[in-house]
Amino acid sequence: MDSLDRKIIAALRVNGRATYADLGRSVGLSASSVHERVGKLEAAGVITGYHAVVNPSAVGLGVTALVGIQPTDTAEDDDVAEALSQLDEVESCYAVAGDEAFVVKVRVSTVDDLERALSRLRRIAGVARTRTTVVLSTRFEGRANNASLDSPSVNSGA
Repeated sequence: MDSLDRKIIAALRVNGRATYADLGRSVGLSASSVHERVGKLEAAGVITGYHAVVNPSAVGLGVTALVGIQPTDTAEDDDVAEALSQLDEVESCYAVAGDEAFVVKVRVSTVDDLERALSRLRRIAGVARTRTTVVLSTRFEGRANNASLDSPSVNSGA
């Protein structure tokens, strides 16, 4: 991955709907060259998909919580993560260092729905304890941080 690839990725993170011609103009390449590079980045697993960014409140998901999950001593992280992936309310799951093995982002319509989701989450085999933080407001989220793409040591797993 070279500096042009990083510029293409940065532009796509800002506008995933940009045309190859638009991308080409922004990085100084032809549309066909950009198309080829994007194809290679997709094939290499650098670009893993495209999605619409939706306002959660506008689709009825006005309550967001971050839930730390402490596993039991015998829990298998992969099994817990798989069970978490089955809960529709869990939007994101992060394996973390510390007392908790995971932090998940949960989105629901109401506080009552959050209580029900937490109850289901706590019943997962391997979950010993949870710690929930309710989000009052979101200052920013899913930000395209172009500065991190300037360095060749980009962590593609983030």
